[in-house]
Amino acid sequence: MTLTLAPEARPAAAAVWWSAARPATLAASLAPVIAGTALAARTGGARWDAALCALAGAVLIQVGTNLHNDAADHARGADGPERLGPPRATAQGWLDGRAVRRAAALVLALAFVPGAYLVALGGWPILALGVASVLCAVLYTGGPWPLAYVGLGEVFVVGFFGLAAVAGTVFVQTGAVGVEALVVGLALGLVAAAILAVNNLRDREGDARAGKRTLAVRLGARFARAEHAACLLLPFALFVALWARDGWAGWLLPLLALPLAGREVALARRADGRDLNARLGGAGRVELGVALLLALGVAVA
Repeated sequence: MTLTLAPEARPAAAAVWWSAARPATLAASLAPVIAGTALAARTGGARWDAALCALAGAVLIQVGTNLHNDAADHARGADGPERLGPPRATAQGWLDGRAVRRAAALVLALAFVPGAYLVALGGWPILALGVASVLCAVLYTGGPWPLAYVGLGEVFVVGFFGLAAVAGTVFVQTGAVGVEALVVGLALGLVAAAILAVNNLRDREGDARAGKRTLAVRLGARFARAEHAACLLLPFALFVALWARDGWAGWLLPLLALPLAGREVALARRADGRDLNARLGGAGRVELGVALLLALGVAVA
């Protein structure tokens, strides 16, 4: 049996669906494609048709994942009356859960449109990556063992919104994946995981009651804050390592986002509950900033 929150004043339909798409999290799909395209451009292999299709596919997969989560979390009781995060459309009664699931399926199906073009360019590796991405988008909060409910959410985010997204973007444009793409993918995946870490820190008590065994539930608030800090700060060490490896000064440009990351760590350390909501967008801004600075480094090289 699931609970529906006492409805607030219902926003306009467009605003409800926009909220369900969770736009504050979309940096996690934009940043890897920006960074991957920058890496492809560094070797002279950038293809803007492939980049735009990769961007469209990544955003559609993330929006589909977010919509599915909106309905699935409510059905499992994770978005109960005590929810501290932004209002969720299904839990508020603004949208019917079945309609949200159908919308999620439609958006994920639409991802195969740009995906088909990318498969024509990159072959079976891109097909395998696309199918795996859509499957995991559903299994993140669906199926008998949802990834988010067994403490594997961060693994999913680092793997698909970091390593796979950057490497896939580079591969479909250049036909190869080097060490740089994997390291940058790991860096951006870690920052994306910081978004999830602060989300799980905020929701740890409600998640525990709903049986959602995130790392914050399993290991506690102190661990979750340390995880958030590590995910935001370790990526900068990876860029320093890339610079040490080949001496290209462009690897150091993302370090300009380090003060912003440090500020987010400090603010999250002092916040709890609803006060952590602003830190979701903060981590997203760090990730997008890192990707844009890397792209700037390529542009001015």
